[in-house]
Amino acid sequence: MLNPDTYDIAIIGGGINGTGIARDASGRGLKVYLCEKDDLASATSSASTKLIHGGLRYLEHYEFRLVREALIEREVLLRAAPHIIWPLRFVLPHVKGLRPAWMIRLGLFLYDHLGGREKLPGSEGIKLSSHPAGAPLVKGMDKAFVYSDCWVQDARLVVLNAMDARDRGADIETRTECVSAKREGDLWVVTLRDIDNGSEKTIKAKSLVNAAGPWCAELLESRVEAKKKQGIRMVQGSHIVVPKLFDHDYCYIFQNPDGRIVFAIPYEQDFTLIGTTDRDYKGDPAKVAISADETKYLCELSNTYFDKKITTDDVVWAYSGVRPLYGDGSEDASQVTRDYVLEIDRGNQSDDGAPLLNIYGGKITTYRKLAESAMSKLCPLLGRDDTRWTADKPLPGGDIPDADFERYLAATHKKFPWIPDAQIYRYVQNYGTLTDMIIGTAKDLKGLGKHFGDDVYECELRYLVDHEWARTADDILWRRSKLGLHLSDETRNAIVQWFKTEPTSKNTVKTGEGNSGK
Repeated sequence: MLNPDTYDIAIIGGGINGTGIARDASGRGLKVYLCEKDDLASATSSASTKLIHGGLRYLEHYEFRLVREALIEREVLLRAAPHIIWPLRFVLPHVKGLRPAWMIRLGLFLYDHLGGREKLPGSEGIKLSSHPAGAPLVKGMDKAFVYSDCWVQDARLVVLNAMDARDRGADIETRTECVSAKREGDLWVVTLRDIDNGSEKTIKAKSLVNAAGPWCAELLESRVEAKKKQGIRMVQGSHIVVPKLFDHDYCYIFQNPDGRIVFAIPYEQDFTLIGTTDRDYKGDPAKVAISADETKYLCELSNTYFDKKITTDDVVWAYSGVRPLYGDGSEDASQVTRDYVLEIDRGNQSDDGAPLLNIYGGKITTYRKLAESAMSKLCPLLGRDDTRWTADKPLPGGDIPDADFERYLAATHKKFPWIPDAQIYRYVQNYGTLTDMIIGTAKDLKGLGKHFGDDVYECELRYLVDHEWARTADDILWRRSKLGLHLSDETRNAIVQWFKTEPTSKNTVKTGEGNSGK
């Protein structure tokens, strides 16, 4: 029988890969521990283009397995979390001198048929002169292609996986750093430091997972006993957000003469999200930031396609992340594979040391399959059957009948008619069926607690602290939501002040109440 401080699996890293593995493992009955040195999704996992997509451009690099797996996962995830993932139609204008029309048609034919598409509509050709998507574009482009992919609230996807893992028995600690990890006999001894107060403790685990993202190589170099010191290719991707450039729900995928593609996506009702860039990064991942050249590049590409011109002064928010890709020698950063690589390390002394699983690469769309693959490697070493279970289980808040978001939204609005339309829409879109937990027994707006301004009430903040590991205003404004784009300075400051006076110990995080999708 395990000691209280002995786990089957200890996971370092609270991004999408780490939390996905924690969820999968805990659902199999394994005792799981996960530590994250900052907030959940505080690095790469919240700096994506926010798409659940097959990766149309990966077909050019013959990555058919990756594309097929990602296409299948689109609909698996759409069913699992219909509140934070929803379908979008993408418009790809044809530009003479770039990819020929026949190549695009062939790529879209494969895209439509590789992944067993069920819910999402297929691709089609359109005339921009008679289609709503043509109106915002510069004159001279007549032909385009339309296809389907999905949008995701990326940071919330990470949090929901962590919540489900916790509700199934995992111990999740944020603001907790791995100081060292060493093998003792057939166990890992992991020393952990509380970032807030500096206190240290140790835990023991039968296996260790390095899901530290852009820090995975540094972890192997200086903190974790490992046989192989694998380097990674760090690729920076940056995005800008500007006031909306068009008044419809279509997204755009634009080609560039350098071979790269850039998305322009309707974002948070009032904005357009433009990105991403691809360039090698050599610095500290914690200090990555969009460069002036990247901002200029994205603005110029936008101006090539849209009638409405933008400058760097129009950028209301920008973010940048580092993708930790398995180094394969590719010269162009945009051509490095986004596929994941999983490697087991059994130590220097023998081939039967406590296993270390290192995670390299991956994309947010295929995180669930990555977790299954990780468990397929670990289960035999832990004496467990490899029984997969996550494909048909909803994430917390995602147990919406028939995955019909609009119908559930209407029912929730009818249930709480005293909540303004925009506020109830935001609740349901962020929290799904967990909305009832936030509103509780309130019968009117006063019952939601202190009003901070705009549509933010104390009941929501308290829920995020108690159930979703929120410890600072930024955790809520930029990761649990994107309220940071919408709130007045007064409301933001009121939330900051609330966190200075309210208890937010990591030990207060509570298990969900029947909404884990079990």
